[in-house]
Amino acid sequence: MFASKWIYELMLLIYSISLIGYFIDFIKSNRRVNKLSFYLLCIVWVIQTIVLYNQTFIDKNFPILSLNDGLFFYAWVLILFSVLLNHFFNVHFVVFFTNLFSFFLLLLSLSLNAQAGIYEQGSEFVHEILIIHITLALISYVFFTISFMLAMMYLIQYYFLKEKKGLQWMWRFTDLEKLDAYSYFSVIIGVPLLLIGLTFGVVWAYVTSVEFYWFDIKTIGSILVLFVYIIYLLLRILKGYRGKPISIYNSAAFLWLLINFFLFSTLSDFHF
Repeated sequence: MFASKWIYELMLLIYSISLIGYFIDFIKSNRRVNKLSFYLLCIVWVIQTIVLYNQTFIDKNFPILSLNDGLFFYAWVLILFSVLLNHFFNVHFVVFFTNLFSFFLLLLSLSLNAQAGIYEQGSEFVHEILIIHITLALISYVFFTISFMLAMMYLIQYYFLKEKKGLQWMWRFTDLEKLDAYSYFSVIIGVPLLLIGLTFGVVWAYVTSVEFYWFDIKTIGSILVLFVYIIYLLLRILKGYRGKPISIYNSAAFLWLLINFFLFSTLSDFHF
């Protein structure tokens, strides 16, 4: 790989934003977000194409001669496939998960090359993957916390309205429909952030010499947090849960998040 690490960092940043946009479009079917995500994905593909061109015609190294380069080329083909699917067909489900898999391949390829010292500042790049993993996970927890607070506001206001109590200060809360919608949207943002963050974490653990435990309690707990909030989205979208039932589930999901963050961190052999 010919480029400095900032090019790869920029590419991964753009790709991450594109993935979040595709997830939002996948859940809420937003054409503007879909277009923005499509353009960002095209930028990622162009950057990849430039890297491949330089590697093939300047470095005289066809990008399938090693596993690491093969992964990069594989990701390039998948992104091209996603771009064509998004442009000519309306298949959001396939596009999102194809992009998610190609993102994993691209990140793995860049990390393996960095670990092998293929380009400058490779060790810094691998360390930054860990920083990104932690940062994205914490930001996703912030969105889940906001969602929980909005859900609690919904439940409190629902109770007082039903009991006809505290009506003189209910205006401070905003209406129930907005609280429910904002709480839902916060989860929509938090889920892809946590998913991408966990992807960074898995790749970092794979390419480093650190002894990584798939059965580490914090690792399992973090994956379960993701699945708990995915179930929230499924209940909301497929089962039509709204208002009080989904707010109660949201509160229980946040309780599991707290257990994972505070208790499982102390019991983990890998995390701290």
